[in-house]
This record gives sequence, structure tokens and C-alpha cells, in this order.
Amino acid sequence: MAAGRLVVQPRMGFGDPGRMRAGLARTRAATAHTAGTLTVDSYTRVGDLAAARAAVADGSRLNGYPIAAHSPATTRTVLDGLLDADFPVQVRHGSARPLAIVRALTAAGLDATEGGPVSYCLPYGRTPLRESVTAWARACELLASAARPGAVPHLESFGGCLLGQLCPPGLLVAVSVLECLFFARHGLRSVSLSYAQQTDPAQDEEALRALHRLAAEFLPDDVDHHVVLYTYMGVYPRTAQGATRLLEASARLAVRSGAGRLIVKTTAEAHRIPTVEENVRALETAAAAAALAGPPPPGPAAEGDGEVYQEARTLIETVLGLHPDLSRALPAAFERGLLDVPFCLHPDNAGRSMGCVDPRGRLRWARTGAMPIRPDTAAAAPLTSAGLLAALHHVADRYDSPRHRGGDHDRPPATPLTV
Repeated sequence: MAAGRLVVQPRMGFGDPGRMRAGLARTRAATAHTAGTLTVDSYTRVGDLAAARAAVADGSRLNGYPIAAHSPATTRTVLDGLLDADFPVQVRHGSARPLAIVRALTAAGLDATEGGPVSYCLPYGRTPLRESVTAWARACELLASAARPGAVPHLESFGGCLLGQLCPPGLLVAVSVLECLFFARHGLRSVSLSYAQQTDPAQDEEALRALHRLAAEFLPDDVDHHVVLYTYMGVYPRTAQGATRLLEASARLAVRSGAGRLIVKTTAEAHRIPTVEENVRALETAAAAAALAGPPPPGPAAEGDGEVYQEARTLIETVLGLHPDLSRALPAAFERGLLDVPFCLHPDNAGRSMGCVDPRGRLRWARTGAMPIRPDTAAAAPLTSAGLLAALHHVADRYDSPRHRGGDHDRPPATPLTV
């Protein structure tokens, strides 16, 4: 948090520099403590820079800002008078090979981005994990060395958001810590650890506190870090009321758990790409909910040795025990199934694990494959299509329900989900 206030941030990107600048200006002017976002387009994300340049040349509409196709001067004009110490701007992209993006952002005077060798590889395509790890090592080193004088480059792990949903928190926390440790070993001295809001508020708070604790235990003392929470990334409520309730719940969760930043979602998420106005409304709604939640607790340290902490620590130590170089340890962990993301179809993922939602609404392991953690034997029922759909819609249905009264723990009576 900055000055004790939760920083709220949208996901926003436009191909046209004028529209991108207007979106950043509206974000900065919102009644909230905000950070800006340049989300890149799909061509740039997959490395098809020729297609991105062609789209810029003929004025085609893109689904994000083609930072490697626009000149550094153009991007500096977009940022002029907006980017400063009180309004940082982060480049968000989704690329397993981010070197061109990092070159472009540093040339434009930016020094903050996000992703990771695992989290921006496995969910997003078929780039071999070893290639992603190599590319991310080079990108980290470039970001660390090419920033403007006096700046402290920042890199946020996307590891706490793997596939958005139905991944029990222990793995999310472990990958976020491992990616930030990877960043630090490749020169970064400012990182953030991510976690995506899941199905149960109490479990989420436990996970976020475990993330704080493990970051303090594993990251070097000279690496500044904070935790960033993502508003739920799975199937979103279809009603405006349900979507607003879920956003407000994520803001309260961020305050309770000591997160420094919240990535928001809007009431349009279930239907279409949101407008700038809808993003601004979401920022202000989240900021208001956070303010009403009161001050954060005194210190973010986790209590006890909870299940999430123990699972995550076991996974982290297992990976670190494979090889002192994480560029070798991370691929080896996936090759052996010691890290295994449920429902992930990437060829380098073993695919033997499975998550589920238990009758209380908590995410559990129905199967763990070769991972050194135990499954919940009571949850290990056969997967059915109906059960999978019920689990995927669990959060949306709960917040859309007229019986949901808005409190984090007010929910309809739990019913078993067969997954």
C-alpha cells in the first residue's frame, strides 16, 4: 500500500496512442490511489511483430497497445505528464518470449512489467518451458540493466493466477514465490507476488498470509517486495450486482490480508471487453470498499503453519532441491511432475493433478500426481462434465444469487460438487 491506501489497477490496452493516453489519464484522475496499465495486443504477445506493425500502418483496431510496433517516442508521448512517482505504469502482456516487449518498454522510459517463465508459458500456448525460462532470464537481465537512471525496475509474478481457477492455493503461492526468486537471481531488486481470489474467503486470506510469510523467508533481504491480489479471474457473475459484490469482496480481502495492490475487474467481465468508464467505476468501487474496510491489520505476517503454507513450502523446497539454478530446476520439476497445474494442457505439464471445490467451498486436491503433497481422499471422485461446470460456476452463481447478502462469509448453504 502507498501511504496506507490500497493501490488499485485496471487491465487496459488500446492500439491507438490517443485512446491509450486517454485511458491512462482517466485512470490517474479516478477517485482512488491508482497505477496505470499498458496491456499489449495479441500480435505482440506472441511475437508476431510484423503483423503488429502492419496493423499500426493501416489503422486496424487492436486488442491492446502494440508497444514494440510504436516508436519509443510515440510511447513517451502517451506517457508524457502522466507517468511519475505517484502514478506508475506497468506493461502487461502474456508473453512466453518477452524480450522484444522489455526492449520496447525500457526504450520508452518504463521500468515495470509482469509475467514469468512458468506463468506466462504454461497457460498461454505451446512454447516449450525451457525456451520460456531462457527467454525470461534474458528479459530479467535486460530489465534490471536498462532502466532509466535512478529507477528501480519492477517485475510482478503472474504465478498466483495459473489458469485463473480450480487450482488449489498451495501451488499458486509456490509458483509465485519461485518466480520472484527467479527474478531476483537474474538481477531484479523489486518484485511483487501475485495471488488470484479463489472460491473461499477464509482460504484466500490464509493463502495471502502464507505468501507474505514465504516471501520473507525465501527472498533475499535486499529485494523489495509486496503482494498483489487479483479479483476473481474465473467465470464471472453475469449480473451487475453480483459482479460488484465480488469486486468489493476482493477489496476487503486485500485489506484484511495486507496486499499492497489490487487488480480489479468490472461489471462487464462476463459479457465483453470493458470500456474506460467501466474500468474507472471498478477502480473507484474497489477503493471505496477498501476504505470502508478500515485500516489493514498490524503487519501481514501469517499465523501458524496452515495447510496452504505447508503445501507451498514443500513444493518450493522440492524445486530448490533439484538444482541451485532455477533455470534448470523449474523445467526439471515439471518434467518429473513435481509441479503439475490442474486442467493445463501444455505439453510440458504432466496433467495428472486435479483440483475441486469441496462442500464448504474450499479448493482441494482431488489428485496430486507426483507432487509431494497429499490429495484429499474424500474429494477424489470421478470427474464429470456436470461437476466440472458446477465447480467453474461456483463463484459466479454464489454472487449472482439473490440470497447472497454481500458479506464475504454470507453464502447459500453449501452443496457437494462432484468433480
